[in-house]
Amino acid sequence: MSIIKKQDFIDSVADALQYISYYHPLDFVKALEKAYEKEQSQAAKDAIAQILINSRMSAEGHRPLCQDTGIVTCFVKIGMQVQWDSDFTVQEMVDEGVRRAYSTPDNPLRASIVADPAGARKNTKDNAPAVVHIDMVPGGEVEVAIAAKGGGSENKSKMVMLNPSDDVVEWVLKTLPTMGAGWCPPGMLGIGIGGTAEKAAVLAKESLMDPVDIHELIERGAETTEEKLRLELFEKANKLGIGAQGLGGLTTVVDVKIKTAPTHAASKPVVMIPNCAATRHVHFHLDGTGPAELTPPKLEDWPEVTWEVGENVRRVNLDTVTRDDIQEWKMGETLLLSGKLLTGRDAAHKRIQDMLSKGEQLPVDFKGRFIYYVGPVDAIGDEAVGPAGPTTSTRMDKFTDMMLEQAGLMGMVGKAERGPATVGSIRDHKAVYLMAVGGAAYLVAKAVKKAKVLAFEDLGMEAIYEFEVEDMPVTVAVDSLGNNAHEAGPAIWKAKIEELDATLKG
Repeated sequence: MSIIKKQDFIDSVADALQYISYYHPLDFVKALEKAYEKEQSQAAKDAIAQILINSRMSAEGHRPLCQDTGIVTCFVKIGMQVQWDSDFTVQEMVDEGVRRAYSTPDNPLRASIVADPAGARKNTKDNAPAVVHIDMVPGGEVEVAIAAKGGGSENKSKMVMLNPSDDVVEWVLKTLPTMGAGWCPPGMLGIGIGGTAEKAAVLAKESLMDPVDIHELIERGAETTEEKLRLELFEKANKLGIGAQGLGGLTTVVDVKIKTAPTHAASKPVVMIPNCAATRHVHFHLDGTGPAELTPPKLEDWPEVTWEVGENVRRVNLDTVTRDDIQEWKMGETLLLSGKLLTGRDAAHKRIQDMLSKGEQLPVDFKGRFIYYVGPVDAIGDEAVGPAGPTTSTRMDKFTDMMLEQAGLMGMVGKAERGPATVGSIRDHKAVYLMAVGGAAYLVAKAVKKAKVLAFEDLGMEAIYEFEVEDMPVTVAVDSLGNNAHEAGPAIWKAKIEELDATLKG
């Protein structure tokens, strides 16, 4: 019989969350390396290169892979013979581990959790509470699988109640393109089938804790219904041509995970949850002998990938760029931004909207400026800013016309696609939308040389900052004519993949 001490459990949770903040699972790194080697789309290949470089930098520097350090999800399997030496519940111990992990001075993690979700949405300041699933199992150990799930990928979760005769593959292939690129592909798809609605969701989330092993499955062949579905979906999802960051390419998913449960004869609940390019999870066991020991991976296990800007790169001085200048930028073009760049995301945009509706003067002059949709991690040491990758731009779509028309903004930087109305507004105002690579937050932060808060300091990471950047790499996702890389790229590569298949079959 094992006796699990409170402090051992709390320490293990805290250590695990720090560990996964800067170490990708090596199976995921190897899967990205395979994707990088086979990718033929230059835009997608460049994006994967930046993700891999960022991954190695984070492992070396012990700084977060992504500025969105996630909502903590924890699966705790408790052996029936286990006893606890604790005056805390399991939920309370996990939450205490979260608080300690997210406030570690050497590597502070961004607090993203808000209480009163239907009302004030006030930040809890410590990223607690976590979402904890507890299961009683045979044995005398405690097994913990813990993940930090980013909002961009979590927000793309999909659920459906199919008829028993409906085809799961058909639903997934119809639904996946509607998810856009806010989940930062390439990543994994977790799919839960059966049980009830909430059971299917838990199955989908838990499946994402499994290692990437699709290529081993391809080699040995499928034996079960779930394995056959995995192989079919892996092949067909990648033929959609969505590609890395939604720019079009050969790899959209690096694995598909499926868990199932018996269900009602009249039901077929299906939930699909994607994992992003900042996949973060780890397993550990406790047997009463002390806290978990997590072995750091070897840096030589990361691939030696380099990324160099091409000859056609355009260098842009944000302090002198004009509206006439941006009319020359073309969809898909790589830019290197230098100069002063404003930041702002959901809460700041809502406050700006309220101020404009009341006729109040804005605290920042946005005329002729660019804004970066980001909520950075706090800086440490000599950093100007902590990891500062882009957040999903579609959440700002409802504010874009206001920012272009009333505030005078000239351009925006974020990740993933914009909606049709927003693309139309960008075109009508002769503005531009630029895309930074989601999942490369530490790499992006290295381009930020200075940072200061200009307004809304009470919003924390959602305050309006002014960054001084040097050679920050971005792609023109929507140019001033309304040409849209997130429409053109996947369409082109879906057609190319179909042509390639036809050639191989012919």
